[in-house]
Amino acid sequence: MKQRSLPLVTKSFAKINLYLRVLGRRKDNFHNLDTLFVRIDLADTIIIKARKDDLIRIKCDNRHVPRDETNLCFRAAELLRQAFKLKLGLEIEIKKHIPVGAGLGGGSSNAASVLSGLNKYWHLDLTKEKLAILAARLGSDVAFFIHDIKFALGSKRGDKIRPLDFLEKTKLWLIVVYPGIKVSTPLIYQKYDLFLAGQKAALPAYKGISGLTRRLPDAKIPILELLKDSCCIDSKYLFNDLEIVTSRLYPVVNRVKDALFAKGLQRVLMSGSGPAVFAVCDCRAQAQDLSNKLRKEHKSWQVFLSSAI
Repeated sequence: MKQRSLPLVTKSFAKINLYLRVLGRRKDNFHNLDTLFVRIDLADTIIIKARKDDLIRIKCDNRHVPRDETNLCFRAAELLRQAFKLKLGLEIEIKKHIPVGAGLGGGSSNAASVLSGLNKYWHLDLTKEKLAILAARLGSDVAFFIHDIKFALGSKRGDKIRPLDFLEKTKLWLIVVYPGIKVSTPLIYQKYDLFLAGQKAALPAYKGISGLTRRLPDAKIPILELLKDSCCIDSKYLFNDLEIVTSRLYPVVNRVKDALFAKGLQRVLMSGSGPAVFAVCDCRAQAQDLSNKLRKEHKSWQVFLSSAI
């Protein structure tokens, strides 16, 4: 099989979780989840180039991204090579804009972009369904990005995806704040299990208004709210079971939330395992104005004006 000689360039978008419920630990040590994924326009760029040898090389402008076989892009390329018994070499360059270890799905999105990109680059003609099966072998969030959709429900490990095509016209303006610390997702789930088991001494004590977690009995409520108008999303429908753990381990999460509350924003939530926090805004003008103010007041944080895409 011959591969294209010209580079393939693709965008690799981030995500937030509009809600995230952890349903319990599985026998494989992962967790069953119930979540609503939202793809946002914060994006990395992936550039795939052919090599004359049979090596896979990773390039990245962010020192926190591994360049060896532990990189999800490397693993995605190797997975396809093994599946089709290929020995084609690649250079995969990642231009990072999505913060690393932020709960925004950057690594998962990069892996999905490589799977989808190589499907075209190598003319494999795999369907989205087959790509999603491969994606699930790489990570829980990877399958969501394969579906190339704005909104989707995630279940099982987060890898069983139900696209919500009827929400494609829904507008959603966001402020996304990354406080500059990298969080380990496996660590957060480990501490969450300890927390549920009653070993609260494993977590530092927290006293404040932001570290409360909320439970939602009906996961369809946020979808119905979105169908009306993003401005109508009630803050009580935004929740993340992992937030109470991450915010106690990393109190800066609560400081970010409090800064957003202080701007009059009420629909505020941590994404994924954190530490990135987002706020749902009424319109682009509000998101633009408040994001500019937050950048001036908190220069050590990365503040992004974003929207669902």
